[in-house]
Amino acid sequence: MKRLAGAKESENGHREPLFRVRGLEKVYPTGEGLEVRALDGVDLDLYDNELVVLLGASGSGKSTLLNIIGGLDVPTSGTLIYRGTDITGSDEKELTLYRRDTVGFIFQFYNLIPSLTARENVALITEIATDPMTPEDALALVDLGHRMDHFPSQLSGGEQQRVAIARAIAKRPEVLLCDEPTGALDLKTGRTVLNAIEHVNREMGTLAMIITHNAVISEMADRVIYLSSGQITRIHQNRERRPVDTLEW
Repeated sequence: MKRLAGAKESENGHREPLFRVRGLEKVYPTGEGLEVRALDGVDLDLYDNELVVLLGASGSGKSTLLNIIGGLDVPTSGTLIYRGTDITGSDEKELTLYRRDTVGFIFQFYNLIPSLTARENVALITEIATDPMTPEDALALVDLGHRMDHFPSQLSGGEQQRVAIARAIAKRPEVLLCDEPTGALDLKTGRTVLNAIEHVNREMGTLAMIITHNAVISEMADRVIYLSSGQITRIHQNRERRPVDTLEW
């Protein structure tokens, strides 16, 4: 990774972003000289302690942006600066370390190992992380301390998703990337999962980014980023976060 001189500290005293995205493009060739522009010149600053919701129709570029920030994909052009380091030119080994040490992922489907208990599923991450919390502490943060020795088949959908959140946060990530985390859940269970994400964001100071098609969820965010055709069309700053338990969809 290339370290940028002087990028860590702000010269004007303003808070420096955790991530600085500039001119980010992702182009997929489709054959016969055609291409799909999944991202088309995205500029964005993201801060620690922030909860951000990404809104947009399917194909708007939300997941592509999330995957590049998470080190799961690389851009065609542009830069992604993380704490003064340009990670867009990183090799696979550097990206693996970046994903391991910096990023927690939460997906719509829980990806738990059925033969392992909740505690053991979380321990898969704590055993390879550099400064992890214990599986017990991670599960307690999402209010599952009493279910840690249960297998996924013995847990509800919301509980399984909270195990996935505990697994993601056990490494103490600086950014938590959530791709439709409530997409397969009912209202009550979805609120429980969103409460867990919000709790982690507030208690650990983790930047949390949530992709959703559900505009109501945007009311719990600090900022709402609207994407269309690979571009950011609008950024809305909420005056205050709406409590998760008051959301209805």
